[in-house]
Amino acid sequence: MAEDKRKEYPADRTEILKTSYQILIEQVGEDPSREGLIKTPERAAKAMQFLTQGYGQDPAAILRSAMFKEDYSEMVLVKDIEVYSMCEHHMLPFFGKAHIAYIPDGYIVGLSKIPRIVDVFARRLQVQERLTMEVLECIQDTLNPLGAAIVVEAQHMCMMMRGVEKQNSATITSAFTGVFRNESTRMEFLSLVEKRLH
Repeated sequence: MAEDKRKEYPADRTEILKTSYQILIEQVGEDPSREGLIKTPERAAKAMQFLTQGYGQDPAAILRSAMFKEDYSEMVLVKDIEVYSMCEHHMLPFFGKAHIAYIPDGYIVGLSKIPRIVDVFARRLQVQERLTMEVLECIQDTLNPLGAAIVVEAQHMCMMMRGVEKQNSATITSAFTGVFRNESTRMEFLSLVEKRLH
C-alpha cells in the first residue's frame, strides 16, 4: 500500500509532531534551520502518522467487508506478505514476511484482505510476538474457520543497528488455532510456506 502524497493529516497533530521532531533534531546536536533539515520535521511528522495509521483502522471490519459464503474446506494460504512495522521499545523498524493460512468453515474472505489486516496491525508500535497473535486472532474470531495459522519472519533494526549489532539475525514467530494444532495439518502448512512455486 503506497503512501498517497496528497493524504491529509490532522493539522493540530501534525504541528505537535513537527515541533517534537524539531526539538529532537536540536537535541542530537543538529541545526534544524540547515537547508537539508528545514522541511524534515514536517516530513517526519507526516511519515509517523502514516506508519502508525493502524490505530485508526478496524481489521475485523476489513475482513467482514469481503466475506463470502462458499462450500470450500481446504487450506487457503497467502504467503510472502511484506511486513513493515516499528518496534515499540526503540521505535526502530522491523521488516520481513508473513505467511497466513486458514481452513474455511462456510465462509471465505477476499484474498487482498489478509495482507490488509497485516498492514493494520503492523502500522502500530509493535512487538513481533503480539503482531503475530493479533493477526491470527482477528482471522479466527472474524471468519470462525476450522483453524488458522501464521508464521512471521523478520529482521529487527534494533538488533542490527544498535545493541548486539547482529546484521544477519532473524526472528521467527508462529501461532496456530483449531485444526492447525494437529501435527499433519501444521506440517502441510509449513511445507507449503517453504516450497517455492516459481
